[in-house]
Amino acid sequence: MPFLFLLLFIAVPLAEIALLIKVGQYIGWLPTIFIVILTAVVGTALLRQQGFGVMARVAEALADGKMPVEPVIEGLCLIVAGAFLLTPGLITDATGFLLLIPVVRIALAKSVLQWMLRSGNVNVYSERTQYRGSAEEADFDEPFEDARRSGGGQIIDGEYSRVDDDEDRK
Repeated sequence: MPFLFLLLFIAVPLAEIALLIKVGQYIGWLPTIFIVILTAVVGTALLRQQGFGVMARVAEALADGKMPVEPVIEGLCLIVAGAFLLTPGLITDATGFLLLIPVVRIALAKSVLQWMLRSGNVNVYSERTQYRGSAEEADFDEPFEDARRSGGGQIIDGEYSRVDDDEDRK
């Protein structure tokens, strides 16, 4: 795996440079630079819009009592898309825009989730619950039980009434 990352860190910039030179020869250097800047600006605007949508799905899943695993993975895809869009180059811009397409991003999120489940144990923590188990037991679409109702903490129930200081002295 480290060798793959090293290869990517060498191959991607070289491919970007070669493509930028070819495009620059074909349409000129100024339009090429304009295209790179325009894709970064448009991509950032689209990224912001998509990010709000993913955050809404996270909040909706939590409100329904479900773990927002898929929307969180989508959010990670958006972070990667933002990094690609801000990196100068046409190949990285194309990859970033590809990750901004919801159908592609959701399919990638589902495949990453399936890979995570097949790879072994899954640990998910949230404010209200904790899940530790194997891939076969994981069901993130089922509502999770509130830790306060499941005996996860001590509950003290009582009533009170205010007594004025004057009444205490009598």
